[in-house]
Amino acid sequence: MSLGSTAGLREADAQFAASLERAGVTVALVAARPPREVRTLMLTDYLWARAARVAALEGLRTTTPGTVIYSSTTAALLWPRRGAIRFDALAHANRLGHDGWWQRPLEHRRLAQASLLLPWSESSLGKLRTLTPMVVIGPAIEPSRPEQAQRDIAAITYAADPQKKGLDAILAAWQRARRDGEELVVAGLERLPPSVRGVRCVGLLPRSEYRSLLRRARVYLTAPRREDHGIAQLEALADGCMLVTTPAPGPYAALELARELDPRLVTDDLAGAIRVALDDPRGDYGARAAVALARFSQRRVDEVIEREVLPLLLESASAVPAAAPTRAYWPRSRR
Repeated sequence: MSLGSTAGLREADAQFAASLERAGVTVALVAARPPREVRTLMLTDYLWARAARVAALEGLRTTTPGTVIYSSTTAALLWPRRGAIRFDALAHANRLGHDGWWQRPLEHRRLAQASLLLPWSESSLGKLRTLTPMVVIGPAIEPSRPEQAQRDIAAITYAADPQKKGLDAILAAWQRARRDGEELVVAGLERLPPSVRGVRCVGLLPRSEYRSLLRRARVYLTAPRREDHGIAQLEALADGCMLVTTPAPGPYAALELARELDPRLVTDDLAGAIRVALDDPRGDYGARAAVALARFSQRRVDEVIEREVLPLLLESASAVPAAAPTRAYWPRSRR
C-alpha cells in the first residue's frame, strides 16, 4: 500500500516491490490517489490517510494477500487490515505540537499493532520503543551511470519543496560564496527572482535527466529544516558529488556519511563549506563515498529482504487471519 505522496516515495515503493518479486513473492502494488490541497498539516495527513484506506480497500477487494505492507505510517493510520509498516520518519518527530495532535497517538497504536516494522534507518524510530519485530531496510542507492570525466556544474540542489529544503539559506550562501563563472543549478523549481545571480532553474525533470546533471556537478548543496532520510543526498553521493549540508535534525541517513567523508562540509556556515568543497576538495572523497554506499546497494537490499524480511512476512501471514478489519477513525476537534 503505497502512499506515494512524493516522487521519492513512489520510486522507493516500486523498488521495494521489485525486490520482493525477485525474492519470489507475488506483489500487488496499490497507491493512494492524491487528495485536494488543504491548509493545515492535520487535515493534509487525514486526507492522505483516508485516500490510502480507500486504495487499500480497493486492493483487498480484487486480491487476497497473505499480508499487507503499508508504506509510511500515514498510510497505516486508517488501515482496513493489520499489516507491516515501512517508513522513513514518524509523526512523533515531524508533526510536533498542534500539527500532530491526532496523528501521534494513533501512530503509536499502529506501530504496536503492526505485524512487522520496516524502518528505513536505525534512527527512523527516534525515541519510540516497541516490541513489534523490526528489520531496518532502506531504499537501494546505486550510481546512475559511470562517472563523467568532466564536471562542468559547480553546484546543484533539489528544491521541489523550497521551505523544507531550506532554499532561502542555500541561495543566500551561494550569493556570498560564488565566484564569476560558477553556477548553481536548482532542480524541482521553475523560476526564481531575476535578482538572484549565478543560479539556473531547470524545473521538474525526468529522473534520467536529473541524474545526468548530478554526474556533471561537483557539489550537492542542501540546508533542510529537517530531513527524513535524504534520498536525494545519497543519490548525489552515488553519482560523485560532494555533499555540503547543514547538520539538520531527523533520521538523516546521509548526514553521518557526509561527516565521515569530510566534516568540513557539514556545517551551518554553508558559504564557507561551499568554498572548501570547490577550492580544497579531498582527493579521495569519491572513492570513499563509493565504499560507504555499498551498504545501500541493490544487492544488499535484496539480500536483507530475502534473508530477514521475507521469513517474518511469511510468519505474520500465517499468524494473522485473512480478514482483520479495523474501524475507520475520525479525529475529533479538541474543545
